[in-house]
Parts: sequence; structure tokens; C-alpha cells
Amino acid sequence: MSKVEPSPDLLVLAQQAAGTHDLWPELVCAVIEQESGWDRWAVRYEPAFYKRYIEPLLARPMPAPPNETEARMRAFSWGLMQVMGQVAREHGFGGRSLAQLCDPAIGLDVGCRVLAAKLAAAEGNVNRALLLWNGGANRLYPEAVLARAQRYVAK
Repeated sequence: MSKVEPSPDLLVLAQQAAGTHDLWPELVCAVIEQESGWDRWAVRYEPAFYKRYIEPLLARPMPAPPNETEARMRAFSWGLMQVMGQVAREHGFGGRSLAQLCDPAIGLDVGCRVLAAKLAAAEGNVNRALLLWNGGANRLYPEAVLARAQRYVAK
């Protein structure tokens, strides 16, 4: 696996966001490298996520259902940490547009909030937390992320 070099400003921002949410900076940096390769503009549509999570949500009665654009945007992963739009909304992101998650400061804050919640749900077990982060789709995901984390350990 080749090393991806983050820009110094993104590296500092990631480390600060990790500290704000009591996360290991090297873990946050490794998730970023794994998910987006430090590309702040990374976006990916997940049609299976839309079908499994968004369609049932839209079928339920709710006071203000999302419009079609918002509903589709919730099935995209956004920014450095590739946070799913629906997950961001579930964790309190109230921005007007989910595209704001590509702003590194916003995306890192939300991403770290979600990662901290996954760690809490996994009772501090990093491997389980990373599986939760990845939706359990790839059993090798924790190993890949943790191998990348070694690159970001402060010397």
C-alpha cells in the first residue's frame, strides 16, 4: 500500500478534530487515508444504502420528510472521512446541504463525532468500532485501517 501524503493543513485539522472528540489522531488519520486518500472532495453514491436505509425511512410518516434531492444525498458518503449523509443527519448535522460535509472542518467534526459514537457502542474495542464504521461490509477493514494508523503515530 503506497503512502498518501496529506497536506499539512489537513493533517493539523484532523489531529485537532480527533482531540476535540477524544480520539487517537493516528486512528482518525488512518480512517481518512483509507476512506478518501485525503481527498476533501471525495463523494460516492451508495445505491444499496439508499435501498436499505433511505427508502424505508421515506415510507414512514414523518413531520417533514426530506425532498428527493436530500433523500438521495443521504445515500452519498462525503468528504475526508466519507460520512454517509444519513449518518451525519442522525448524529445531529443540521447544515442546509450535505455537500457541506466536504468542508474539511465540518466533515471532520461530524466524522469524529460518529467515530466516537461507534467506539462507545463497541465499548472501546477499536476493531469492532471500525467494523461498525464500515457497516461490517469488509471484515478486513479494521486491519487495513490499523496498518495505516502506524504511519501517523507521533514520533
